[in-house]
Amino acid sequence: MDDFESIDFFRDERLVADPYPYFDALRGQCPVRRESHHDVMMVTGYDEAVQVYNDTETFSSCLSVSGPFPGFPVPLEGDDVSALIEEHRDALPMSDQLPTLDPPKHTDHRALLMRLITPKRLKENEASMWHLADSLLDGFLAPGEGEFIGGFAGPFTLLVIADLLGVPEEDRAEFTDRLQNRPSTEAGVGSTGDDSMHHSPLEFLYGRFAEYIAERRREPRGDVLTGLASATFPDGSTPEVADVVRVAANLFAAGQETTVRLLSTALRIIAEQPDVQRLLRTERDRIPNFVEEALRAESPVKGDFRLSRVATTVGGVDIPAGTTLMVLNGAANRDPRQFEDPGGFDVRRANVRRHLAFGRGVHTCPGAPLARAEARVTIERILDRTTDIRIAESVHGPADARRFQYVPTFILRGLTHLNLEWGEVR
Repeated sequence: MDDFESIDFFRDERLVADPYPYFDALRGQCPVRRESHHDVMMVTGYDEAVQVYNDTETFSSCLSVSGPFPGFPVPLEGDDVSALIEEHRDALPMSDQLPTLDPPKHTDHRALLMRLITPKRLKENEASMWHLADSLLDGFLAPGEGEFIGGFAGPFTLLVIADLLGVPEEDRAEFTDRLQNRPSTEAGVGSTGDDSMHHSPLEFLYGRFAEYIAERRREPRGDVLTGLASATFPDGSTPEVADVVRVAANLFAAGQETTVRLLSTALRIIAEQPDVQRLLRTERDRIPNFVEEALRAESPVKGDFRLSRVATTVGGVDIPAGTTLMVLNGAANRDPRQFEDPGGFDVRRANVRRHLAFGRGVHTCPGAPLARAEARVTIERILDRTTDIRIAESVHGPADARRFQYVPTFILRGLTHLNLEWGEVR
């Protein structure tokens, strides 16, 4: 696969298993380069990605999720397309979700979210994570082998976010049934080979949280949901129920999906690299840096889209008004100008926290502290309770001929399943 010019990044399934040679080829030509199939400006350089993320006045997030599919509903003509963006943004997929909002509306709605993810609430949430991890590991580890994503990572991340949001205990089984057992991401946003987009795939979450918020406003209970229901915008005004619901649903859905990918990446590396596993078992203080390196090496979100409001330049490249850009986190995190030996995995990498796996700027993932805690707790408890973790060769093949399957989207990066074996269970 040497002819990268002919490859359609958004359609070619050959890039699903390993997109990094393609990223390197683009960056080698220019860190900001227009691809020829969908007229998207691909940003593969670290400094260039940071510039785009930090400049919300020039670059709108209105199509951050959908990118070129289905495209902007009207032609974007002129030297400043800001008015067209505001006039038609509600026709874009996922337009009611936090990642697609621009300041000042984004600022107000993110402030609602940050009322949930306070240091105090995160500390309380982490305390429950240890007990939740152990309760799930009791069943998962007992057979001596298992599929990690469905057997642990999916249920764990879903129940953690349910706890953070205060979903009542009696409703959590329904959440698990409706969300953990949902169809594969193959049919979701960013699927290769599918132009179809749902305006909002979160109907179940919308419905349940609308009930919770309306009920808590009628009858406050002093719980987490009551705190969410009583949250106000920075100016003191009370949001509509729908505004609060969207924030909660976005945190629930987006945080769970991406953290599953992080956990599976981390466990794959631990299982495949015995030297790394030994180091983490003997020097537990290395785990936080290991998590950051896993995020850098395999960013759960391959990239994010922006739309230029006005003509500008990025990395010395002219960007006309109305241009769709894809800021490729997975490429920027392997930019050799920023990270030495970017294709290697280095638990001791000194500057690893500069990675862009959580984005940058006002849209930096608000759930980053939660994801980091979930990864740390998972790794700690699995290492505590096993003596050895290995890839199941009966499923994934021998070390020199692994068979892994990745979610077939141009947005997410992660395994569809990960079968593991382990030694003595404690």
